[in-house]
Amino acid sequence: MNRKSTLARLALLTTAVIWGSSLTVVKRSTDTIPPLFLLALRFSIAAAVLLICFRKRLKLIDRDHLRSGIVIGFFLFLAYCSQTIGVTTAMPGKSSFLSASYCVIVPFLCIFTEDRLPSVHNVIAALLCTCGICMAVFSQGIWLSRGDGLAVLSAFLFASHIASVSACGKGKDPVLITILQFLSAAFFSWTGAFLFESMDITALSGNALYGTLYLALACTALSLLFQNIGQKYTDPSVASLILSLESVFGVIFGVIFYREVLDLPMILGFVLIFAAILITETRPSFLNMKKTRTSALDQISDRLQ
Repeated sequence: MNRKSTLARLALLTTAVIWGSSLTVVKRSTDTIPPLFLLALRFSIAAAVLLICFRKRLKLIDRDHLRSGIVIGFFLFLAYCSQTIGVTTAMPGKSSFLSASYCVIVPFLCIFTEDRLPSVHNVIAALLCTCGICMAVFSQGIWLSRGDGLAVLSAFLFASHIASVSACGKGKDPVLITILQFLSAAFFSWTGAFLFESMDITALSGNALYGTLYLALACTALSLLFQNIGQKYTDPSVASLILSLESVFGVIFGVIFYREVLDLPMILGFVLIFAAILITETRPSFLNMKKTRTSALDQISDRLQ
């Protein structure tokens, strides 16, 4: 393995670590900043950074780019809204694993966007993931908590976001689509914050300020750069495997910084969810019962943050 390939994998691993830390930072930040206000700041800052970096491309924006960016941005807003509000009443590590199940859902949504049937790997992964979610969610009782429910909902919404990228982003500049979806998500977040929250700018200080900047610059803008660089020089199956470690790092950060307690059923549930993610991403040959059509997930190269 040459030096360029090693650095690329390191960039992808860094992205997974950053993403894994995000929900712990979100939970701490929402102790003082309302969720929608935090999202509005996060997407606005990230969009501003990309606008400055890629300002020369803005002249290429047309009506199709604008329309696609708004649609994709709306799904991005819904996904992060559900995840961010959910983690205010749930543990970040648990929420990270539940949200990460989105990649198991994507192939089934892409039936409608790509006209492709899920493979046998996708079906097996979906069954494992469902069992894992049930074990993780109901490990401490028979009732679904509000935070866990919103985390599961965010998985479906993140999958919907990726499906919308696949359906609306074809033939369009990915940088412009990223900028426009961030701007759209920021607009929806500001609208929601204005209607439903109290936006006290004085609360944006100290740890809350650092957390907001970390989410906007590291978890959104910088991680996108690292992801694009890493995937350019790494085999797609290896890249997806490294990025899937996001959920594992999410639990690690939750345990270390938020003293999250994991019981045996929850751990087993996480193992099943992670196994489902690995099956979806790597499609191991020993599960091939017959020749199947290529999964729609193969056509989606990344998750935009």
